[in-house]
Amino acid sequence: MDKLFGTDGVRGLANVDLSPLLALKLGTTAAHVLVERHHDAKIVVGRDPRISGDILECALVSGICSQGADAILVGVIPTAGVAFLTSMIGASAGAVISASHNPMPDNGIKFFGPDGYKLDDAIEEEIEQRLRQYDNFPRPSGADVGRMHREHRLQEEYLAHVKRTA
Repeated sequence: MDKLFGTDGVRGLANVDLSPLLALKLGTTAAHVLVERHHDAKIVVGRDPRISGDILECALVSGICSQGADAILVGVIPTAGVAFLTSMIGASAGAVISASHNPMPDNGIKFFGPDGYKLDDAIEEEIEQRLRQYDNFPRPSGADVGRMHREHRLQEEYLAHVKRTA
């Protein structure tokens, strides 16, 4: 398997290099690794307005919830907003679906640690290595699956933070 994580997450041509299947596997593997560290894992998920964000968000969140972690969806928000909200609400991690300044057909997935900073390289490497074990991960069922919470109101918290710091 080629190296997935670059200097700023996983990026590529959306629905080709960065397919919904890869997003599902990334969400599953990241949640699996995080649930081992934080049993009540909560992962903030935001995205930019690219068309491909819809399919990647659905797949990423499905993977997260499949491992018993909760996904806190905050909608279309800047990358810095996901970082801020991850730390503010005490989430286990954050994920933003964005390719930043790359062309519109591209997209990416970047993870943050609980402090709102880029996920440690060692954890990214662990996710990349454990991705190979995707088919062997446990599959929680019933009340043990994670839940998806749409919390777009948290965008207001980020806006208030921006106003306070400006």
